[in-house]
Amino acid sequence: MSDRPTALITGASRGIGRAVAQALAPTHRIVLGGRDEAALAQVAAGLPDATVWPVELTRVTAADVAGIERLDVLVHSAGIAPLGRIAETSAETWRTVMDVNVVAVAELTRLLLPALRAARGHVVCVNSGAGQRANPGWGAYAASKFAMRAFADALRQEEPELRVTTVYPGRTATDMQRKVREHEGGAFEPERYLEPDTVARAIMAAVFAGPDAHLTELTLRPAAGPVT
Repeated sequence: MSDRPTALITGASRGIGRAVAQALAPTHRIVLGGRDEAALAQVAAGLPDATVWPVELTRVTAADVAGIERLDVLVHSAGIAPLGRIAETSAETWRTVMDVNVVAVAELTRLLLPALRAARGHVVCVNSGAGQRANPGWGAYAASKFAMRAFADALRQEEPELRVTTVYPGRTATDMQRKVREHEGGAFEPERYLEPDTVARAIMAAVFAGPDAHLTELTLRPAAGPVT
């Protein structure tokens, strides 16, 4: 077994999660979390020390994390972004987005707290600009991201031996952003957005900050400016 520090990343098969896994791979043993086992295996094949962890995060149990006794980094990157005006958003949609973006994050963290405490580890919550400002048509998603922010703030105070960082990326060139732009009726223009690797580098700055530094919040916005 590797004696390198261990990092578990959810949503690791694509987008920001995959970029974070690749950025941490030179220094960490990587646990790739997600639902698409085949896609996770493809990511793992390109990393020096990676394990595939196929899991449905909304149904994770203690048995799923039983083999993780020490965890140095936990990155919550999985999430969904259903959009729609409040008048058009069903209770089922509200429950689903909260379950994936908030409850699953809280429960996985709770189950892994013994392993995180053993390593005096670091929890990174990949949030969104929607976790700082709610726009029309983004009610359910923004509410889930505001809740994720509150979760991270509470965890930081309850577990002072851990480092807890919330990252607020603006629009990023991912499959999720492509779907968002389709819903908005706008063009997908990746050259105007953040690259997943750029967000990953910001997360690395928090993870590798010296022991005297605790980067609690990081906000990134595309240099191209707001998308209309």
